[in-house]
Amino acid sequence: MAGSDEGAQSGTQAPAMTPGQSRAARGLLGWSEADLAGKVGLDERLVRDFEGGYSDPPSGQIEALRSALAAAGAVFSDAPTPGVRLAAGRGVDEGTRADALTTENDR
Repeated sequence: MAGSDEGAQSGTQAPAMTPGQSRAARGLLGWSEADLAGKVGLDERLVRDFEGGYSDPPSGQIEALRSALAAAGAVFSDAPTPGVRLAAGRGVDEGTRADALTTENDR
């Protein structure tokens, strides 16, 4: 049905995070389903079923998953299309850039 939120009842809000956003955020962070589930104390099966579109967990559980991903550096966007990216400055530690080297940080 055009304009409907998949799996949402009339009058409710869309999920805090889509299954695709969850998978993408985990991929960007290098986390497994078990890693994400462990961060919030939920069963790995819940993450697997949510991301596979097989279940519609309570919004509080989805928000807990999203919060854990966001705390690790995932930035979610909702409009015009749901997406996810890593926050600036997050990810691989690049060390000290050559132009910032001094005798103090060279020790």
